[in-house]
Amino acid sequence: MARRATFLFVVHLAGLHLFAAPALSTTSTIVFSTIDRSRYAFDIFALPLAAVSPDPDAVNAELCLTDGASVNYNGHFAPSSDSLLFVSERNGTLNLYFSPVPPAAGDETSRREALELAPSAHLAPLLPWDPISLRDRPSLTPDGSHLVYVSTAVPAEAPRRSWAAVYSTHLPSGRTQRLTPSGAADFSPAVSPSGEWTAAASPGLDEWEGGVEHLRTNIYLFRTSDGSRRTLAIRDGGWPCWGDEATIFFHRQDSDGWYGVYRAVVSVTGAVVSVASVERITPPAFHAFTPAASPGAPGLVAVATRRPGSDYRHIEVIDVSGGENAYFELTRPVAPRAHHFNPFISPDGARVGYHRCRGSGNGDSPLLLENIKSPAPDTFSLFRIDGYYPSFSHHGKRIAFVGLPGLFVANSDGSGGRRQILSSNAFATAWDWKRKGVLYASVGPDFGSVSTEVDVVAVSLGDDNDSGISIKKLTVGGANNAFPSPSPDGKWVVFRSGRSGHKNMYIMDAEDGEAGGIRRLTEGPWSDTMCNWSPDGEWIAFASDRHNPGGGSFAIYMVHPNGTGLRRVVHSDGGRTTHPWFSPDSKNLVFTSDYAAVSAEPISNPFYYQPNGEIFTVSIDGSGIRRLTHNSFEDGTPSWTPFYLKPEDVGETLPASATCAFEDGHWPNIHAQRPERIMCGGAGRRG
Repeated sequence: MARRATFLFVVHLAGLHLFAAPALSTTSTIVFSTIDRSRYAFDIFALPLAAVSPDPDAVNAELCLTDGASVNYNGHFAPSSDSLLFVSERNGTLNLYFSPVPPAAGDETSRREALELAPSAHLAPLLPWDPISLRDRPSLTPDGSHLVYVSTAVPAEAPRRSWAAVYSTHLPSGRTQRLTPSGAADFSPAVSPSGEWTAAASPGLDEWEGGVEHLRTNIYLFRTSDGSRRTLAIRDGGWPCWGDEATIFFHRQDSDGWYGVYRAVVSVTGAVVSVASVERITPPAFHAFTPAASPGAPGLVAVATRRPGSDYRHIEVIDVSGGENAYFELTRPVAPRAHHFNPFISPDGARVGYHRCRGSGNGDSPLLLENIKSPAPDTFSLFRIDGYYPSFSHHGKRIAFVGLPGLFVANSDGSGGRRQILSSNAFATAWDWKRKGVLYASVGPDFGSVSTEVDVVAVSLGDDNDSGISIKKLTVGGANNAFPSPSPDGKWVVFRSGRSGHKNMYIMDAEDGEAGGIRRLTEGPWSDTMCNWSPDGEWIAFASDRHNPGGGSFAIYMVHPNGTGLRRVVHSDGGRTTHPWFSPDSKNLVFTSDYAAVSAEPISNPFYYQPNGEIFTVSIDGSGIRRLTHNSFEDGTPSWTPFYLKPEDVGETLPASATCAFEDGHWPNIHAQRPERIMCGGAGRRG
């Protein structure tokens, strides 16, 4: 394979000055959470298309195509079918990799033995590390010279616009050009069999409306060579793939709520791209999405499905060559209790690839803290924690976090394992500045109403060698008292409460709670929440919808502890900007936001409650917003500590049941009568 490409972006960088980075605190660490990400453990697998035949031995031929390092997904076979392109999050950032495909398993090699293939430790990324960005959905032109993919390397021109765009890199020279026009976003590109055309899902120039389950994209066609002759070919569609030069399959969510796969016949005459016909090939009453096809397997389409009565996403193959479509199970007989994602078919039509969790005991060991590539790794480290609402003790030796449910404390070097402090549901942790081993948390349901029973507690852990724990409830009444943050002098705790009928902020005595004194900090018919007290004591940052109460939009505000100086720091522009936390020098904030919209079609990932949360920093004057994370998952609940943790992964030991313990989204749980006249090539498909 050619040397790594050097980015020479042929793009207009309008608006880039909006994201000039503030001076970050030296020798500090940011730690954040990502919903379920630490449980994914994805590898890419493949089964022969022969597995759709009645041959009972075919299901034993599953091969693991990736090496168990980090998380690997969204594969694509090279034109020769003997190599694999894929996305991997190894080395702390997303990049694209190329590796040979192992030979098909013979009679002497079982599916389980295939998981023990020698790791590809020598794998090198196809693209340079910088700029830090998402790289996704790779494919090669038929001659292998150009790599086509999605990247978030260049900021959008306005807030809440996706940074996702399609790029093409000429691998021999490294020259890269953007194929997506300025002001637009593109997802899920697919190169035609000839390499002349690329299809992509795009909202065009329309603004993102905050949709997650349904992005409202259309399918555009453009020249792979330069992005020219861009044409809106199919309205309301996503995840295009080519069956041949004139056939595109795609998915769409219809008014009945079901995702279905469609087939479009397209033609190009001169400068005109036209669509001759569009037909649905999957019926209602089950979800079918992320289709894959190949000229090497004419008449066959691989799809991911969620069937009524099944909790799992599986890959099926549809034979559309006859009068009635026939459905064949592929993955349920092999791994019935695992989710399978985003199928792809080899150009020679021999294999169907997909990704799933590799299972416990395979691949890399679990991580407590996963190093994420930082903008300034020598002075500012960035980590994803296997948990939620993390906070460091002020000497940096311990980390508190929650498991939803459960409150835990672990050493920041990973030694000794995690220690469970509470088994009940807890969230929003913070350590006392003065009293060693004192930890604050909210105990009760998260995402509750103003009257939900939630209270702030102080947990005293004692000295490092003392296993004793004492818990003191600081609030009374249980009216959703949450998000405690202590003052740096150790005297007070700010928190939010719904006791007035609205979520506003209050300040109480740090040791005795409300009994030692309480006063109201903010007042109004809105939600002020997620508060954090600055290390210099001057400011309290918080998230609020006070600019549009009840409208679902949250922005970042700051106020002095005496209630003066209220100002908005980050405008949300109708979106969600939440969970602020001060830098150690009190000059910057880290927060989570949908400021960059979405970076991939959410349906291609598991559990996408809000797959538009990324981690950002900003100066407290509102200038210099900087994006720190680039992925298609939900990042949130960041915290910032003066303790500098070296940018290296920190391992931990998890019970075997924890690996792969994640849900597919709740949205597919639509139950309806199964339609008649579905021809099944295999046995029942309920996982």
